[in-house]
Amino acid sequence: MHRHLGKIVAGAALALTGTAAMAAITLPSDAGATDGRGSGSRPAAAGAPAPGREGGPPPPGVVERAPAQGERGTGRDPLTDEELRRAQDLALPRTLRGAAADVTGKKGPERLTTDLVELTPAEAGLADPPRRARVSFYDYRSDSYLTRTVNLTTSTVESADAQHGVQPPPGQDEAVEAARLLIAAPLGAGLRQDYRDATGHDLTGPDPLSVTGFVYRGRAEGAAPGALGDCGKHRCIRLFTKIKNGRWIDTRRFVIDLSARTVARLG
Repeated sequence: MHRHLGKIVAGAALALTGTAAMAAITLPSDAGATDGRGSGSRPAAAGAPAPGREGGPPPPGVVERAPAQGERGTGRDPLTDEELRRAQDLALPRTLRGAAADVTGKKGPERLTTDLVELTPAEAGLADPPRRARVSFYDYRSDSYLTRTVNLTTSTVESADAQHGVQPPPGQDEAVEAARLLIAAPLGAGLRQDYRDATGHDLTGPDPLSVTGFVYRGRAEGAAPGALGDCGKHRCIRLFTKIKNGRWIDTRRFVIDLSARTVARLG
């Protein structure tokens, strides 16, 4: 028996592979470890305490309060909440707020990102190097991409730039506004019908959807029907769309021109 044990085990393994899928569905987690009386209980390992005896169950988890955040980070620390607020205030003076518009047409450009700026080689060895942030916006009134580099140590704007025809990835607010425009448009009839088929309810706004936007640059991507000829100069995006806690709905062939607030279809 000892000489043939390997063959017997191998044969049993081969026999079990044909029923692995069914076993995974029908057997309880402790199947195969019975005590001989069909109870299905797994005998405790030698020396291991039984549940509820020595040691017992682990104590309940404790959620600890996040440590207090200072007003200013040091070195390469991420920007603190206070630094984010200061950077955006420095980068967006009142004169700019009144001259620009966000994705919904309200005063002030659409805020996109605020990132910590890398130190220069000369600053890297300093004991207390300056903290800088680069803040980016999109101005829908002039269709321009705005960037501001602010020095948080000196509270000054070190550089400012405005570019046309540059289309960074859209923010979440832009994706939600694009979904709102698509739902309200005649071309959104298919999206509305798919949502009703899936949920039994009418889709009247973007709240029940999870949407992610990505830029459509028009002719730079090789195909731009007449209605989309300004994309690239205008702010145009496409959407990945999913019902919250539900299925995906394919909306990738629709392009929403957020600058002109129009919807068109590719192909």
